[in-house]
Amino acid sequence: MPYKKKDILVLLVEDDPMVQEVNRMFIEKIDGFSVVGVAATGELGKQQIQKYKPELVLLDVYMPGIDGVELIKQLRQELIDVDIIAVTAANDTETVKTLLRHGVVDYIVKPFTFERLEKALIQYKTVYRQLNYADKISQEKLDHITFQQEAKQDTTLPKGLHVHTLNQINEYLNKMDTAKSAEEIGSEVGLARVTVRRYLNYLENIGQVEMELTYGTIGRPIQLYRLKQ
Repeated sequence: MPYKKKDILVLLVEDDPMVQEVNRMFIEKIDGFSVVGVAATGELGKQQIQKYKPELVLLDVYMPGIDGVELIKQLRQELIDVDIIAVTAANDTETVKTLLRHGVVDYIVKPFTFERLEKALIQYKTVYRQLNYADKISQEKLDHITFQQEAKQDTTLPKGLHVHTLNQINEYLNKMDTAKSAEEIGSEVGLARVTVRRYLNYLENIGQVEMELTYGTIGRPIQLYRLKQ
């Protein structure tokens, strides 16, 4: 299946063909993700994980034969390196606890909205990118990543700010190698400088972004922003 070189590859393990197609459509609407394969059983899912080596598996729990819980146990016992988001109608405490003990990165209960899956994947992409492209990680950086996750789960924002726009700006900040002005960031993400400045001020106030002043050729100070290191 065609996909962009830098995309996060996702394998769908789901026995319902209609749900398979809906999930595939949802995932491919989100920038930075591509579906590399689909499996209708746990047995086939394991084979495709070994074949395609996806970074992420979207896994149903209740399937004939090897179910999702058993598949996770096998993957962990065999030290197969893959991240898993569980997608299931199961919401009993024991199932949730078992999945969390085996290291699922998120747990989504059916029926779910596109927005809920989008939130899970964007959060995963943010953490995945930071952890996988760093040779070493400090306690401060690890705390920052954890804080980012907690902040994104809290959808209570000041009046006039929206979660989707905040995520959009956060995504771009994660890609930046050098500090940039609100105008430069706005130009890249397609937002007005004034709008971007409001979100950057919010991120600075909650400790996710740092601002530094630099002076242009005419001596006028320019505010540059970057994620806290």
